[in-house]
Amino acid sequence: MADQQPTFQQAMEITAAWLQQWDNEEISDEVLADRIGEMVASRDGARGFFVVSLAGDSVLMDRLPDAVVGQLRSAGDGVVDLSVRNLAMSTAMAVQHRRSGDAAQQAGSERVTSRCIELLRLLEPADVKERLEQLLAAALDNRGEDVPFLKKWGYDAEQKQAIGDSVYAVAEG
Repeated sequence: MADQQPTFQQAMEITAAWLQQWDNEEISDEVLADRIGEMVASRDGARGFFVVSLAGDSVLMDRLPDAVVGQLRSAGDGVVDLSVRNLAMSTAMAVQHRRSGDAAQQAGSERVTSRCIELLRLLEPADVKERLEQLLAAALDNRGEDVPFLKKWGYDAEQKQAIGDSVYAVAEG
């Protein structure tokens, strides 16, 4: 994969296959970690990996092996940024699903939020702190680089407050 980076769609399909192999104990933590390290080296690869691993049924994100944590930490700012964005989006969607009375979708969004919180606690603390402060400034004070991101999705005051609460939850760990 070092020669040709996967598209977002390919990354999702590849990740799903890997996670199934890992869940079935057909590949080791170390092999999976090496593959994930290659996958998250590109933005589309990382996006595809996180869509499947955060929202899917695999238990990987619920009990991350040390080897995988090491690869995600070494991937740097890109992984931190996507994890923070996924935290914001899943938190806001949980509020939306609660409002519409869709308990199943709400539970799924809350699971993604919980997984993001746990992941962010394992990544490089200084990078995570800086990125979360940026999101918090946009969500609670309507300032900074994340304002267009929040505006793009049309999040309202309640959703932004919930995002702020999720940011604080990372620090409470």
